[in-house]
Amino acid sequence: MRVLHAYNAHRGLGGATLAAQATIRILRERGVQVEEFTRDSRSLPSGIAGKVTAFAAGLYAAGAVREFEAVLRQRRPDIVHVHELYPLISPWILPASARAGVPVVMTCNDFRLSCPIATHYSRGSECYRCLGGREYWCAVRNCRSSVPESIAFALRNASARLFGLYERHVWRFVSISEFHREYLVGRVGIAADRIALNYPPITLPAEPVADPSQGAYVGFAGRFAPEKGVEVMIEACRRLGVPMRFAGDASHHPAVRPGDQASFVMTQSREELAEFYRGARVIVSPSIWTETFGVVPAEAMSHGIPVVASSLGALKDTVPDGEAGLHARPGDAADFAEKIGRIWNDADLARRLGRGARRHAASQFSEQAHFDRILRVYGQAGGRTAGP
Repeated sequence: MRVLHAYNAHRGLGGATLAAQATIRILRERGVQVEEFTRDSRSLPSGIAGKVTAFAAGLYAAGAVREFEAVLRQRRPDIVHVHELYPLISPWILPASARAGVPVVMTCNDFRLSCPIATHYSRGSECYRCLGGREYWCAVRNCRSSVPESIAFALRNASARLFGLYERHVWRFVSISEFHREYLVGRVGIAADRIALNYPPITLPAEPVADPSQGAYVGFAGRFAPEKGVEVMIEACRRLGVPMRFAGDASHHPAVRPGDQASFVMTQSREELAEFYRGARVIVSPSIWTETFGVVPAEAMSHGIPVVASSLGALKDTVPDGEAGLHARPGDAADFAEKIGRIWNDADLARRLGRGARRHAASQFSEQAHFDRILRVYGQAGGRTAGP
């Protein structure tokens, strides 16, 4: 089997890029012949020239489409697997696959199909105004904090929808959580039988921690963005009087006060991040928006560390309540304090949840589980033609 993967790497090498690269690596390690068609946003010139280039390519990347068609002729793949295509590839490669008779599988890592900025989060809260063909709201609300960029993002999403680039030319959509699958069906309108579930892969450590109840702090890993709810965790830990540690994107958080038991680390490698997880008694994911998957909770669980997570979006799927961790009401510091405190003060509970976390991560998020699921999708594509 020969699979052609197409993706646009973003400047920050975010979650979608890393997930695509992980899938490609896992397939190759297990003997699948993989070709790549990529573009990198870091190649864009700086300033207005880069923004204009990205805008034009997002609407129709003529050069990328021609090169993709040439790759199809030369490599003759059995399947095309696409990931993030904006801004330098564009979804106009999908009709090219259809013309070549090659079925397309598309991994959806975010809310791109219905939200021009891919988050459904704007001005400090969830926003679904663009649903139902109303992408103009992205421009009206200036969701990119730049009117020209907001207009550009709205136009490229509207163009893809009006030309049916996804609906007509993608054979299987791959969701990354149960919540995400429900979103694709209920919000985007994709038929349930066109959606396959495959969690992002997590590299399992050889062994979990021996006893998570010996962890020395409550941990948070990730960006210090408002939607991540870091302030909620800080207030919860302050109420409990327990030490907290952060592996974030800054050396301080403004919500931390003098006297708080807080420390910060800027992890520089996966090994350092693993060490951070393994030193915690509990990891907290206090997001106040609907994430499509919880990478940090899944990674912490793979080390046998219990997680307290917001009962919101995909976090509810990622962390089984009472099995691998506990759920808390989004934005409710008192409820987070109660759930964190239960694990902090109950060694038996911490150990039981830690064991459950490791079992769940191993069965659902391992690289082998990811490979088995995507291979089933590819197998079902055998003999199919492009399109739904």
